[in-house]
Amino acid sequence: MDIVQSQPYDLVLRGGRVIDPAQGIDGLLDVAVRDGRIVAVGKALPGPTRETIDVRGRLVLPGLIDTHAHVYRYVSGRFGLDADMVGVHSGVTTLVDQGGPSVLTFPGFREFIAKPAQSRVLAFISAYMVGGLEGHYYPELYRPDCIAVDDTVRVARENADLVRGIKGHAEIGGFTRWGDEAMKLASEIGRALDLPLYIHFGQLWPLPDDKHPYDADAILPDMLKILRPGDVLAHPFTRHPGGFVDQHGKLHPVVREALAQGLKTDVGHGSHFSFKMARLVLEAGIVPDTLGADMHGYNTTMPKPRGTPETHPDKEEMHMFAGNQNFSLTSAMTSMLALGLTIEQVVPMVTSKCAEMLGMQDEIGSLRPGVEADISVLAD
Repeated sequence: MDIVQSQPYDLVLRGGRVIDPAQGIDGLLDVAVRDGRIVAVGKALPGPTRETIDVRGRLVLPGLIDTHAHVYRYVSGRFGLDADMVGVHSGVTTLVDQGGPSVLTFPGFREFIAKPAQSRVLAFISAYMVGGLEGHYYPELYRPDCIAVDDTVRVARENADLVRGIKGHAEIGGFTRWGDEAMKLASEIGRALDLPLYIHFGQLWPLPDDKHPYDADAILPDMLKILRPGDVLAHPFTRHPGGFVDQHGKLHPVVREALAQGLKTDVGHGSHFSFKMARLVLEAGIVPDTLGADMHGYNTTMPKPRGTPETHPDKEEMHMFAGNQNFSLTSAMTSMLALGLTIEQVVPMVTSKCAEMLGMQDEIGSLRPGVEADISVLAD
């Protein structure tokens, strides 16, 4: 099909491998931009252009979407990273802070994080009033009576342009302390807003001394009674108990039931990721829907902000979400390729399927003519 243009393009990305799952496109093509929007995708686009960039040998993708970021810098202590370091400086155009801002701190997140960033910064608001302060090191701040359902719903509605879901934690440390009450309240917030609840699986907090541990393999079945289609199960490849791999080293028997009920999965790579667990899950035929990097200041080398604690009140020398490997969403994509997934499987996990999870498939995650020119170019 010949493409006729009435005026010069502002920019043409020439000759890269364009993969756009939302449109079913995969080929060596040009992408043309005018006035900040995609105007054409095709072979050897004719006509004048103000700027041409040769991207032969590279991947040209809809702007990458990181569904699991932690960028409430300073407010969340050393846990929060610079938004643009996680975003555009890492080839990512849209990122979702998972549980950093809360009912108490959302105004600051809007003004000091989302507003000045070059990256598009969205959020899954924390179900807990405390949000992500100092990286969830203090479990008692996440008990059920620290969840304000009505106020969180109000704040989320007043910030509907940024809030795309709710963040909660279903893990053995919390369930041993309070059972599923906190997660019932988090689900109540999600239902009131008609937004997805993104649930952390895999142990996060140390177990209390004065209570018998909750059965880690009972958490996922218990959560199926609470969750609804579209809610997101995070960390299917976690190295900690309470995830998709049960205590016998097998795929948890209710995982297929959960997916059949319409629940989604996000890798949430980070320090909860295990190649061993990932292989077990993938070999069982379960491929996650989306891939979030889960970078934060405890698994990426960052200086300690002045005034934050030198040590934390944990019995273990290393907290369960600690690590020392620098990575990004693109390196998380490489992990998926190393596990045997194809590039055709991985690209939707960071583009079109993420846009669907966020309810933004008409705005991002595609190179359709007419949409904002939101593009990532990667070395092939």
